[in-house]
Amino acid sequence: MNMTESLRQNGEYEHANPSQGPLQHASSPVNPEWPPPPAQPPGIPPQPLQPEEPHGRRPARRRGPAALLVAVAIVAAAVGGGTAYGIQELTGSDTVASSSTSTTVVPSSQKGTVSGVAKAVSPSIVEINATSNAGSSTGSGVIITDDGEIITNNHVVSGASSVKVTTHDGKQYTAEVVGTDSKKDLALIKLENASGLKAATLGESAGVGVGDQVVAIGSPEGLTGTVTSGIVSALDRDVTVSTDEGQQQQQQRQGGQWPFEFGGQQFNGDTGSSTTTYKAIQTDASLNPGNSGGALIDMNGNIIGINSAMYSATESSASAGSVGLGFAIPINTVKADLAGLRAGASD
Repeated sequence: MNMTESLRQNGEYEHANPSQGPLQHASSPVNPEWPPPPAQPPGIPPQPLQPEEPHGRRPARRRGPAALLVAVAIVAAAVGGGTAYGIQELTGSDTVASSSTSTTVVPSSQKGTVSGVAKAVSPSIVEINATSNAGSSTGSGVIITDDGEIITNNHVVSGASSVKVTTHDGKQYTAEVVGTDSKKDLALIKLENASGLKAATLGESAGVGVGDQVVAIGSPEGLTGTVTSGIVSALDRDVTVSTDEGQQQQQQRQGGQWPFEFGGQQFNGDTGSSTTTYKAIQTDASLNPGNSGGALIDMNGNIIGINSAMYSATESSASAGSVGLGFAIPINTVKADLAGLRAGASD
């Protein structure tokens, strides 16, 4: 043990911050010549002393990683700021309702559980009742801003003269249709005089994989806030739906079942002559009439899709029920369409 270590153990030296220089004595400055140079053997001329690195300080050449960490931190801060700006532009609200990566909305104590997802996301799911000359329909919707912007299916509100919305806590609002996109079966509605609502977090559907666990929340048959669960059964399914308003009104009379084509066959009624096709997420989570416009959610509580269609073994809405073949519009499709919906697109 050298003298420096002995003094350190006896409490006569205290370690300084490496960025502030060498070890400092508790009560007096360090002698720059300490410890003294070693004695030279007889007959060998003294050699010039080489400068030593101060005790407690790393060589300057090893500061690269620290400098790199600072640079990374600065870059991360810059990227984070840009992401936050982009999110606010996307939502049109101070409420952050979108994420480019999967975030955890569910409390850590309930992470990965259906009950945890339901508790975290249910306040962001609403029931929609639309009335038109053709009749009425019931569907669901997802709150995306705290002042009442809601994403739903176009076929839920198409041609509606009146739209009423019931939130998770039982409050009822009147809503107006802001924009529709029949080609993607999407619509944006806005509640009147709403504030302080809980916006859902829109996730990233590009990262969804077959076999991932999912939760669906909606209002099947008018049963508000119904929660079901399952897995992602397949991706990029070509689902064909009607873009004809007459067909949509016909389905409103039938109670909200939506006709669609899949695999060359028509389900839940005739889609008509005017149709469009989109890529859908297939799920075996139970979907029933009234789930349209509701949320398909990953186990972190992020919205990854908007439920839009279900296969029924019968064309009668009175006896229709889930057989584990449901389809959802990927949330990335929704996010890409949101600016147009906000601009009042109607096609």
